[in-house]
Amino acid sequence: MTFELHGVSVRHTFTASAPAALDDLTLSIGQGEQVALIGPSGAGKTTLLHTLACAHRPDGGNLSLFGIAPWEASDVQRHALRSRLFLAPQTPPLPPRQRVVTAVLAGRLPQWSLWQALASLFRPADPDAAYNALARFNLQDKLYSRVDRLSGGERQRCSMARLLVSNAEAFLVDEPLSALDPALAVQTLAVLQEEASSRHATLVCSLHQVDLARAHFPRVIGVRAGRIVFDAAREAVTDDMIDALYRHTDRAPVISEPMDAPATVPLPTRCF
Repeated sequence: MTFELHGVSVRHTFTASAPAALDDLTLSIGQGEQVALIGPSGAGKTTLLHTLACAHRPDGGNLSLFGIAPWEASDVQRHALRSRLFLAPQTPPLPPRQRVVTAVLAGRLPQWSLWQALASLFRPADPDAAYNALARFNLQDKLYSRVDRLSGGERQRCSMARLLVSNAEAFLVDEPLSALDPALAVQTLAVLQEEASSRHATLVCSLHQVDLARAHFPRVIGVRAGRIVFDAAREAVTDDMIDALYRHTDRAPVISEPMDAPATVPLPTRCF
């Protein structure tokens, strides 16, 4: 089993009366499974992904990754666990002035020594690997471009190329399609799923595109207010279940997303 959670709660503030981002959540995801997380904005999907990646420590309950309780392990053991995961945030943490080839090869940082990482900043260690990863998203012509010359959708796909060069056993991907047009969204999702299948890696992907989640993922988990509303095979997910999941929220389920457009907000330079 890749992930096991029993009664997990997570709060983002130290106030006991504050609502929990995750509230008494129990979930198991096996190695090689492909799971879509859906739900309204603020439901806890991002918090769940970061908790699985050991970026958030639960306030209660038990979390196990690959059969190991990360927060009961040593710092060295926890770092080793994190190296088996790849967390792709919705806003990729790509340094704006960095070359795309260097940004993509950062997917190998968990396996490199400090000296290898520093050397690759000046002379990319494996540009062919970066080129091949970018080519799967039709971005090979951007290999030596600067990150701040990419559009928002290109940055998202660059982040996915970083995932491809990693050797992670589990992919935790947060809203990877939000800046992509419908055709690019389907292509990007197909590449992620093909890569996960080829290496028998677990894929957990949060999506606002409910139609894509139901069409492409064998298992769909609906999350609302930090709790699991349903966890079912896609064939068992009905329109009524979707309507109930999004009822009385400010955001309805997304059927299509905005076209790929240039990003205007500077991105942070810190990589996870």
